[in-house]
Amino acid sequence: MPNFTLNNKRIVIIGGSSGIGFATAQQAVEQGAYVILAGRSQQKLEKAQQLLGGADHAEIHTLNNQNEEELQAFFAKIGSFDHLFTPGASYVRGSIASPAEVAHSCFNAKFWPQYNAVKYGAPHLSKDGSIVLMSGAFGQRPLADGASYAACNGAIESLGKALAVELAPVRVNVISPGTIHTAFNWEGAAQEVRDESYRQYAKMNLVGRVGTADEAAHTTLYLMTNGYTTGSTLFPDGGYIMR
Repeated sequence: MPNFTLNNKRIVIIGGSSGIGFATAQQAVEQGAYVILAGRSQQKLEKAQQLLGGADHAEIHTLNNQNEEELQAFFAKIGSFDHLFTPGASYVRGSIASPAEVAHSCFNAKFWPQYNAVKYGAPHLSKDGSIVLMSGAFGQRPLADGASYAACNGAIESLGKALAVELAPVRVNVISPGTIHTAFNWEGAAQEVRDESYRQYAKMNLVGRVGTADEAAHTTLYLMTNGYTTGSTLFPDGGYIMR
């Protein structure tokens, strides 16, 4: 019988101290996995480690994933592992008329860090392991204020297909969420601004609500545990791209 669990697997999550990354870590630990979390904030990482049950279940590493040398050193340090998930990113969205730093921000913070994580992480992956990249449903259904953001998400989905071919038998897939209810999306924003934004986003999909980090994490764990799925992009988006 196939084993659709992560028991005794080592899972690397870059951006695993909050949001979808942390929810994925929680569900993986519940299945018996050992997680290796990396991120910028030591304080957030320590809190995540504590919530996951301490060092017996998770180890933590501070990492700027936009720094290629830090990524290379990180993977050399942690050694072999079974699955990689790369949800961590911070960027701004703007129209085609936006300044260059806005246009470049998504590629600098979301595309190249994932590209380089695979570059340096793949040599340490088990042959029956997997990689899950993260794009966003905006790439399939863009609005009027995010040309570079949509292009970045589309590039990540194409990267996933190319890597599935190049790295086989290691499996590579992409999760492309719609709007997910996490504190990360709205750091510094007033609660009423957050609530109104979520109400507007809820009108844009078929199920009439925003998603949860646990729902996106469930999709990620499927991609890790189903050994016959590779080169795919899954959309936990409530039907956003169908509306």
